[in-house]
Amino acid sequence: MRPGSPGFRDRREAGRLLAERLLPFRAEDPVVLALPRGGVPTAFEVAQALRAPLDLVLVRKIGAPGHEEYAIGAVVDGTPPQVVRNEAVIRALRVPEPYIAEETARQVAEIARRRAAYLGSRPPVPLRGRTAILIDDGIATGATVKAALRGLAQAGPARLVLAVPVAPPEVLAELRLLVDDLVCLLAPDPFRAVGLFYDDFSQTSDEEVVTLLAAASRTPGPDA
Repeated sequence: MRPGSPGFRDRREAGRLLAERLLPFRAEDPVVLALPRGGVPTAFEVAQALRAPLDLVLVRKIGAPGHEEYAIGAVVDGTPPQVVRNEAVIRALRVPEPYIAEETARQVAEIARRRAAYLGSRPPVPLRGRTAILIDDGIATGATVKAALRGLAQAGPARLVLAVPVAPPEVLAELRLLVDDLVCLLAPDPFRAVGLFYDDFSQTSDEEVVTLLAAASRTPGPDA
């Protein structure tokens, strides 16, 4: 952390600090899951410390007809992909089921394309019965993280953990209801923006994501 002020030098330092708090989970043979792209450098450090596999959670919004930015649900990466529906919005807008099915299929295809770009032919790490630790570099509104957590819960992990370096207190209160354990290093009030708590918050490139995921795949497991 930066001397004399709350914050982090970069995403990887934040990951190392998170890893210190997450070490008790190492004995549970966990799976570490990152929200790309910014969550990957942070999650990489955690996965290395826990000697755990590192995988991605890709989330794609299902937009309303004619208003793609207005979410009526989301598709969350997994085997199979999980669909999180906002039934109240679907009913209010009278969204037809064929539209939802078509948009869901489109977003599933986009998730598959992005997963292949980042991970090649490596299959998703199975989560059923495992401890799943979801990591991002920080949370602002929490919308993407909520969708990811709901989708991951449907995949059947034995324990679901959310770990982030920084997030607003009011959002953490909502997210705490969706997980078994929550670890957050900083919960400033007022919050303003994630990037204010990093010296270096430059955009994570696709190339860095691919490199870190490849490096993580070569890390021996806990029994090696």
